[in-house]
Amino acid sequence: MKTIAITEEFLNLKNMMKGLSEEEWDTFSEIWTKKTYPKGSLLTMQGDPENYIYFVVEGIQRIYHSYEDGKEATIIFSYPYSFSGVIDAALTGTPSRYFFETLSSSTFLKAPAQKFLELSRTIPALSGFVQNALAQNIKGLLEKMVEVQSLKSEEKFIRFMQRSPHMLHKVPQRYLANYLGIDPTNFSKLMNKVSI
Repeated sequence: MKTIAITEEFLNLKNMMKGLSEEEWDTFSEIWTKKTYPKGSLLTMQGDPENYIYFVVEGIQRIYHSYEDGKEATIIFSYPYSFSGVIDAALTGTPSRYFFETLSSSTFLKAPAQKFLELSRTIPALSGFVQNALAQNIKGLLEKMVEVQSLKSEEKFIRFMQRSPHMLHKVPQRYLANYLGIDPTNFSKLMNKVSI
């Protein structure tokens, strides 16, 4: 079994995977490859399988649903150093209900979803990591649902800016407004009105 040279990308991934022994890390690290995509790349199409799990090294991405009438619902943004991709489709082997798009030039470490899942069944520390990550993501999505459904636009904007101010200068405002469930015109007004 070869040991992957610890480049910065792999070091960031390794730091996320606390609890793996060196032998488990060697096995786990072998399934990842580095790949860069230009801005505007659709890595996963709605209706297609999600074949990869991504670890973001550079760039910003979004996962969104597109309706037949052309309306979109932005679900998630991802950025360094986080896991990304249409995880529910990857884990269940079902067609993706979402698009996965790069909003800027993006570099990833990517692993075949099937190999990732196989290892998560044989490496207890990896299984524990996956369970914890899923629990945290579900918690975050439920909190977002409560905010989107119960808060006024200004309150949603303020909470988002307190949580993720770095996104304001990295993501087009129309996507941020869509993510928050705020009309784009009102989002612009809030930008001028609210000081964070």
